[in-house]
Amino acid sequence: MLPKNILVPTDLSEGAEEALDYACELATQLGAQIHLVNVIGIPALGMPELGVALTSTVIDSMIADNQNALDGLAASKAGRANIGQVLLKTGDARAVINQTALEVGADLIVMGTHGRRGVSRALLGSVAETVVRSAPCPVLTVRAHHGQHSGRNAA
Repeated sequence: MLPKNILVPTDLSEGAEEALDYACELATQLGAQIHLVNVIGIPALGMPELGVALTSTVIDSMIADNQNALDGLAASKAGRANIGQVLLKTGDARAVINQTALEVGADLIVMGTHGRRGVSRALLGSVAETVVRSAPCPVLTVRAHHGQHSGRNAA
């Protein structure tokens, strides 16, 4: 069965936009709808282990900034694909992405991956890897090319 609802998690980075562009092309070919989700991670809301607590004004500003960026991203892609729900959530990105996939009835998740290896991957973890292993539907990952055109890797 071909996907009709595609969830695209985004951290609003260039790599995530590359994944969204890929999803837009795929959705157009399949007649599918794209749902966007941005997750503000719990650690971003304060780091009590370091004695840092963010004020509600800073948190509200972060949420407003992300919502504006997410809405702008959705609007910029609206002419290329059928954009459905545009969601901003807080929590652990791994769990929130999987839960959102269930909520929107996603048949496919398309997400970017930074392609980190070694120590940086071990320290930062991999949201994409966890989602691939635990998602309620198939996951397609798109590796960021950082300035290269998709599919045209330099030798």
